[in-house]
Amino acid sequence: MGLVTPELGTFIWMLLAFGIVLFILAKYAWKPILNALKEREQSIEDALSSAERAKEEMAALQVDNERILQEARREREAMLKEAKEMGGKLVSEAKQKATLEADKVIESARINIKNEKSVALNEIKAQVAILSVEIAEKILRQQFADDQQQKDYFKKLMDEVKLN
Repeated sequence: MGLVTPELGTFIWMLLAFGIVLFILAKYAWKPILNALKEREQSIEDALSSAERAKEEMAALQVDNERILQEARREREAMLKEAKEMGGKLVSEAKQKATLEADKVIESARINIKNEKSVALNEIKAQVAILSVEIAEKILRQQFADDQQQKDYFKKLMDEVKLN
């Protein structure tokens, strides 16, 4: 029961032991414990502020990424538009070139046809002239089978030629 009801001597020794332990703890243990607690508190604050900064940076990066994506989309659309315009222009130029070439070919064909027609007409005229002379010769030989008729007709022609 002595422990439950303290005596004055035990109380003093307990108080003295508590004071010594308190002095030793205050001199050697409180400062390192308090410093460790302060460091821990500071590291937790730093971690929280770093997390907050990281969150803000992530939000800023998100905004930058969106801006970059929008810019890339605009550039892509501009490039596609430019490619379409260039394609249309190339098609138009190709059509013009084809039309010009076709016109040249048609004109060349017309000239060739005209030349061939002229050559054919000249050949036909020459053939007609030759045939006409041959036919006339045959007709005249048949009409002037007699030498006297030929001489009379020749004389008549000569007189006409002298008159003209």
